[in-house]
Amino acid sequence: GNGCGHTLLTPHSGTLSSKNYPGTYPNHTMCCWRLQAPPGTSILLAFGDVDLEPSEHCAHSSLLLADPQTGTAYGPYCRNSVPSASLLVTNSSTVTVLFNSTSHRSGRGLLVSYATSQHPGTHYTQERISSDPLLSMHFSVYCPAGCKDIHGDIWGNPSQGYRDTSVLCKAAVHAGVIADELGGQVTLSREKGITLYESAFANGLRSKRGSLSEKRLVFHKVCNLLFPDCDDVLEVVTFNASSWWHEVDVLGQDRAWVAERAALSTTGHSWAAEPGAKAAWLELDLGTRRNVTGIITKGSSEQHNYYVMSYHVSSSRDGKNWRPYRGSSGQEDKVFEGNADSQGEVSNAFIPPIIARYIR
Repeated sequence: GNGCGHTLLTPHSGTLSSKNYPGTYPNHTMCCWRLQAPPGTSILLAFGDVDLEPSEHCAHSSLLLADPQTGTAYGPYCRNSVPSASLLVTNSSTVTVLFNSTSHRSGRGLLVSYATSQHPGTHYTQERISSDPLLSMHFSVYCPAGCKDIHGDIWGNPSQGYRDTSVLCKAAVHAGVIADELGGQVTLSREKGITLYESAFANGLRSKRGSLSEKRLVFHKVCNLLFPDCDDVLEVVTFNASSWWHEVDVLGQDRAWVAERAALSTTGHSWAAEPGAKAAWLELDLGTRRNVTGIITKGSSEQHNYYVMSYHVSSSRDGKNWRPYRGSSGQEDKVFEGNADSQGEVSNAFIPPIIARYIR
């Protein structure tokens, strides 16, 4: 049977786990992953969790790694024969990872991540790059691809920061500083904690509501001289839309759900397309080309329980030629996960950012 659990493999990093992790992995199963890094680099593997039922020579369940370029094998590993170190440094750009099981009763299975020698950090190791005891401690971490679905919780949101007990790289995806499809370098600081961490839905993840922690993690987006305003709220000069709803309520009063009411700060009813309209769109004119790093959506209001559940984004520099947003993978148009109710705000980051005047 198929023993592969959550898996995301890219040329520079990735995450892989056994089926059902962290629940008990199935009987009589196997999974084989082939990791391929760019030529001239080597693969580093981080063992986040190897919990396979013990047996003599790991005969019942095992994890085995092979380096076909050098003919080197690592393992087999199980609970009574664990890796000697949490980080395995290979001398090869190709590694085969083989997991198999026979009959067993217990074991969480395995969670492994990898990165290349170009990006040696993973979400199981972190490097302190500077420290000021009067202010905060700063860290640089390389997060592998595929952190979004690993086991563990996060508390907080991008504006508050996150409890330091949060799964670090999963929180980085939630904060919109890396794309789950690729991973990447993360810069953060460990600062004084706050009393309450509010729940938020962002970038396909929901954080939990949590109480006081002594410390918190604050992620830093990369701003530079070219884009110094990457954390600012952009001003929309003009709103336009494919259509709008002209409503006559039960009292015979007119209500216009026009495009201008789409601004996030608008009270009362919002913009809405004409009922039954197909392929409806809302267009924002930013006045000039800007660096757009994300979008926040919200439903109309508690009184009018309308909201957008999912959407595409396209951009234009001249208002005539439009380019669909495909995200970091670049393979297909990205579908953004929107709202589940009319009250909460949902954040989605653009990684990479959009440089355009017009957004739809």
